Amino acid sequence: MGLLPWVIIATLLWAGLFIRPQPVGGTIVPAPLERRDQFYGLALLPSGELLAAGSYGKILKIAQDGSISRLPTDVRNTLQDIAVWDAHHAVAVGNDGEVLYTRDGGASWQQAADVPRSEVANKLNRVRIGAEGLAIASGEMGALLISRDYGSTWGRLREEEDVAWNDVAILDGGRLVLVGEFGRIVLGNLDGQEWRDIDAGTGTSLMAVSFRDAQNGVAVGLEGTVLETSDAGESWTPRDVGLTDHLFDVAWLGEQQRWFVTGALGRWAAGSAEQWQAGILDRRNLAWHVRALPVAGGLWLAGADIGHWDGQQWSRLKP
Repeated sequence: MGLLPWVIIATLLWAGLFIRPQPVGGTIVPAPLERRDQFYGLALLPSGELLAAGSYGKILKIAQDGSISRLPTDVRNTLQDIAVWDAHHAVAVGNDGEVLYTRDGGASWQQAADVPRSEVANKLNRVRIGAEGLAIASGEMGALLISRDYGSTWGRLREEEDVAWNDVAILDGGRLVLVGEFGRIVLGNLDGQEWRDIDAGTGTSLMAVSFRDAQNGVAVGLEGTVLETSDAGESWTPRDVGLTDHLFDVAWLGEQQRWFVTGALGRWAAGSAEQWQAGILDRRNLAWHVRALPVAGGLWLAGADIGHWDGQQWSRLKP
C-alpha cells in the first residue's frame, strides 16, 4: 500500500509528458459584423452592393438583401475610408499609412508598397478618386498622396507639414479643394505646383468637403460648422443648420436637390443656402457617424454602427 501514492504520481507525470490532448469540435468563426466594430468608409459597387471599411482591417460586403460577408484583407490597422472606381477596382486607406487595393472586385486585396511616410504620424483619413485610376489620399502630417494606377503606387503632392488634412475634393480640370485642421482650406491642382490658402473665417477644424458640380460645394466641421461656396472654393459663407454638435461628413442628395450632413449623437441636417432642417436619427441610439453615402431611396451611414436612413426611419444593420 505504501507504493500506491508513488505509482499514481508516476502515472500522472507520464501522462503529462507523453499524452497530448486532441482538439474536439470545430474552430469558431467570428461573425463578419460584430458589436465592437466601427466603420469609417462606405462605397457603392456597380452591382448595388456596399463595401464598408473599418476597425481591425475589416472590409465588409453588404448585399442588397442585407446579407454580410467579410472580404480577406490580412491587415489589422483600422481602415478610415474606401472608394470604388468600377466592378473590379477599389482602394482603402487607414491608420499607419495603410493602403489596400483590389483588381478583382474585392475577392483579394494587396498592400500598396512604398507609400510615402512621415516619421511622426501616418493616419490617412480619406481617399477620393477620379477618372482613369486617379486617387488622392489625405491625412496626418500634411499627407496628400496621389496614385494614377488604381492605388498600386503612390507619391506626394505636397510636402510634409504639421497639419491633418481631413478631406479633398477633386473638381473639373484637376482643381483640388483641401480642408483640414484649424479651418484650413487650400486650393491647388493635380500638378502640385501652385497652392493658395483661403481664409474661410473660421478656426474650427473642417472634417469633410463635397461638391455637387464644379462651382457649388459644402464643407463641414466641429461645433456644427457648415460653410457653403458657389465659386469653386474661392469664398465661403457660413450656414446655421441648427446644430452645434461635431459634424463629420456631407453629401449631396441628387433626388432631393439638397445637402445632407451627419455627425455626433445621431444628429443630421439637410438643406441648402439658408433653408435647413435638423433632426436625430433615433433618440434610442445616439451613435456618431462619419460617413454618408447617398443611394436610391435614402442614405447609408457608417460610424459607431452602420445603417440606412430613408428620411424618416433609421434601420441599423445588426450583427
